[in-house]
Amino acid sequence: MAWGPWQILIVALLVVVLFGSKKLPELARALGKAKGEFKKGTEEGEALLKDEDKKKVEEKKAEDKA
Repeated sequence: MAWGPWQILIVALLVVVLFGSKKLPELARALGKAKGEFKKGTEEGEALLKDEDKKKVEEKKAEDKA
């Protein structure tokens, strides 16, 4: 489902009404921090998986040589 300009406007207005214009910067900041933490966590997870895969490949090569 594609969001049109009217749907985006309605959602934006609802957010302003629900949270108030003074809380929006705080919410945006919190969302930004959460996004950064999520990205950091996924990068660490990917690095961990790559390390494990690398170890498995090295172990397999060692077994093949033996």
